[in-house]
Amino acid sequence: MTMLQLLGIDLPIVQAPMAGSQGSALAIAVSNAGGLGSLPCAMLGIDAMRDELMTIKKQTDKPFNVNFFCHVQPTPSAEREAAWRATLAPYYKEFAIDADSIPAGPGRAAFNAEAADVLEEFKPAVVSFHFGLPSADLMARVRSWGTKILSSATTVEEARWLEAHGADAVIAQGLEAGGHRGIFSTEDLTTQLGTFALLPQIVAQVKVPVIAAGGIADAKGVAAAMALGAAGVQIGTAYLLCPEATTSAVHRAALKSEAAGHTALTNLFSGRPARGIVNRVMKELGPMSKAAPAFPLATAAIAPLRAKAESQGSGDFSPLWCGQNAGGCKEISAAQLTRELATHL
Repeated sequence: MTMLQLLGIDLPIVQAPMAGSQGSALAIAVSNAGGLGSLPCAMLGIDAMRDELMTIKKQTDKPFNVNFFCHVQPTPSAEREAAWRATLAPYYKEFAIDADSIPAGPGRAAFNAEAADVLEEFKPAVVSFHFGLPSADLMARVRSWGTKILSSATTVEEARWLEAHGADAVIAQGLEAGGHRGIFSTEDLTTQLGTFALLPQIVAQVKVPVIAAGGIADAKGVAAAMALGAAGVQIGTAYLLCPEATTSAVHRAALKSEAAGHTALTNLFSGRPARGIVNRVMKELGPMSKAAPAFPLATAAIAPLRAKAESQGSGDFSPLWCGQNAGGCKEISAAQLTRELATHL
């Protein structure tokens, strides 16, 4: 079975779910254009998720993907949180922020039974996960609706594990990809391969369809991935300048600047490695910091710095997620971009 048949779509283009930079509008546009639009739910509350899903259902009858994180929530450490806030203290002083007024918070929720209850009302064609897969009982619930399940692998080992645990297709996430790494079997970043090194190795080792992701930003890149055995391609960064995306003004400006040519993996914004445009806080603290609390607990302490800087038009403390190839970012409709990406197939 081809990926198009598996997912019920016309074009082998999956729009990467990008929490914080999109909502239902982007997903609707891509799905209506024949690709697979995606709704990221990691930062949505239950009511907001239901509202977004209702909006999608009203505006498309095409398949779409609903995406969740499935990390294990860490036990908060008062000692580590204090060390993290001490690291950020000079910045709090610079922006006249009272550190004691900043609440702690998880930042991102993992997939759970409550989210599954909402999903059951809609029975989406596709649900995708990042950081592995949820529990077997939650997987069984999702599968009972006839829903197909995708998840990201950053190594051959992870791809094999996902196939063995019920994924219908595997997203081969290369090191070039923007946003959070889907890495879940280790914390060793030296295991991470580039897309076109990783992709054929995973294709050779699993029987399910493999979707290539990371650094692919135009029709030639899509065709190259398909030539290496990909059943489809997942693309995120290229959609960030589309009018349907909710990408912030400072993020859009960064994507259109020369700064987008320099990205790095950083844990400063969430506690987990994610690729973004190098900015002031990444340069000054180092993109990877041992002081940052475990994912997703790092988010709360840096959030007020981001808000203050963005109010002044600066992205110095913002997670400017971006892959290593921003060359495909275009200020055109998501539908047009989706069709353009498939022109060499």
